[in-house]
Amino acid sequence: MATQHIENKLKLLPDLPGCYLMKDLNSRIIYVGKAKNLKNRVRSYFKSSHEGKTARLVSEIRDFETIVTSTDKEAFLLEITLIQKHKPYYNIKLKQGTGYPYIKITNEKDPQLKIVSQVKKDGAYYFGPYPNVYAATETMQLLQKVYPLRRCNGYQKRPCLYYHMGQCLGACFKEVPASEYQAQIKKIKSFLNGNVLGIKRDLTKKMEQAATNLEFERAAELRDQIHYIEVTVEKQKIISNDNTPRDLFAYYMDRGWLSIQVFSIRQARLMKREKRLFPCIDTPQAEMASFILQFYNQKNRLLPKEILVASDLDKDVLREILQVPIRTPKRGAKRELLELAEKNARLVLEEKFRLLELDERKTTGAMDQITSALGLPKGHKIEAFDHSHIQGTDIVSAMVCFIDGRPSKNDYRKYKLKTVSHADEAASTREVIFRRYSRLLKEKQPLPDLILMDGAEIQIEAAQDVLQNQLGLAIPVAGMVKNDKHKTADLMKMTYQKIGLDPKSEGFYLLQRIQDEVHRFAISFHRQVRSKNSLASRLERIAGVGPKTRIKLLRKYSSLKKIADAPLEELTALGISAAVAQTIKLSLKGQD
Repeated sequence: MATQHIENKLKLLPDLPGCYLMKDLNSRIIYVGKAKNLKNRVRSYFKSSHEGKTARLVSEIRDFETIVTSTDKEAFLLEITLIQKHKPYYNIKLKQGTGYPYIKITNEKDPQLKIVSQVKKDGAYYFGPYPNVYAATETMQLLQKVYPLRRCNGYQKRPCLYYHMGQCLGACFKEVPASEYQAQIKKIKSFLNGNVLGIKRDLTKKMEQAATNLEFERAAELRDQIHYIEVTVEKQKIISNDNTPRDLFAYYMDRGWLSIQVFSIRQARLMKREKRLFPCIDTPQAEMASFILQFYNQKNRLLPKEILVASDLDKDVLREILQVPIRTPKRGAKRELLELAEKNARLVLEEKFRLLELDERKTTGAMDQITSALGLPKGHKIEAFDHSHIQGTDIVSAMVCFIDGRPSKNDYRKYKLKTVSHADEAASTREVIFRRYSRLLKEKQPLPDLILMDGAEIQIEAAQDVLQNQLGLAIPVAGMVKNDKHKTADLMKMTYQKIGLDPKSEGFYLLQRIQDEVHRFAISFHRQVRSKNSLASRLERIAGVGPKTRIKLLRKYSSLKKIADAPLEELTALGISAAVAQTIKLSLKGQD
């Protein structure tokens, strides 16, 4: 049911293309979408029935805003920019980078072959991505043996080892003509584009010649290279009659979930397959278009020469933005491949549905139980804090983050407390809460929906005081209460009342997991700090060991025993004088 505020805004929506931004109770942007007609699209959220994640989105919307654009293309581009800027919770999110290596022919006077993880606009030739580093490395080593370029560091007045091995054209001691490089590069590019028959024929001829000349070791090496081409380069069935690099996108939708398959065809073969599974908020066609644009907006993504998609996607806009042909195959091998991708998408989704249903109860459902028990609106993000010390020394704090009931380890944080010198739960809480949320405010990062303290009244009060009186924030705070056996027992409200959370509920299990995780994280960090401090303090007592020497030793070795057992030459290699190194070893052996 839309609020009166939203009802009033719906009446003012224009019949124009543009983007819309849905906001929650805290005015955070939780979804960004685009539409050819803003009035029709935005009204459909509040005037139609929904299920699944779309229903959850609508239940959280408290406001929206729109941005009008001149064309549908501009709306597409603006949508991608807004998604990357605000990272809305309900939008499809892609991880940055492909994680796959490329083979690169460098653009320089004496070019060479390299394995790289980043694609740059430097005029070089890039081939890939390859499914794994091993395959790319083996392919490059084969090419260096058969079609050598430069393997040395450049001119050094004498031939390098690789020149003698026939794997370098000799830039190390002579001027290599550009035409010679270009001839080799032409052969390498042909090979990497799938034309391997020529190289197999040449290698077979060389192998037979070596055997005739009784050069059996050389013949065996050439035989192995031919075998490598057969089992590695040719192991996949040729799926097209040309060498056009192309990507294929297929999808299947059911019960509000979108399953996507991406096939990358390189060297006339299916080089790799990627799969994604997302809750679908908009139409599947709109979500697919957004996914494809985000896919190629990532770092290290090379646009292919052709993209194949389902017939119901808006190919004109995608073609205009990406500037590559976007087609739907009607028959033949490409059509069969598109159907295979669609079948894979359907099987992946059907296979995952039961697991998703079980996971939903344990994660999102458990999160809803906790917020409901505290009398709070639905939320997604919990941050929990714990402190650790031994008799007031080496005081540290740690924070863990759970999003929809799942740990988000990239958001975990560690804190060495600066203003607290003894065991003081309230002071420790004040410092860590201020440092965490003043920084989020400064960096304009999203705030959590709930803060959990591993303690009761003292920590809740201290956290509330800092949030409300120093930072002006109204983030709810609750305490994770333990029993006399130091096990999770209950939740405590901001009013210091226990709520009696059902110990057999998924919400209780999630609370238990959060408390165990933040305690583990704090303890492990404290042990790490204590170990380093202990090591540093013992090094401080050794004559001649100053701060710089201590840092070198601490970075290189993790224990005093390893320093004591290290050879004298290894210590001096760190830039430590022989006399000080000898003193260190004698001192540490004397302390054992």
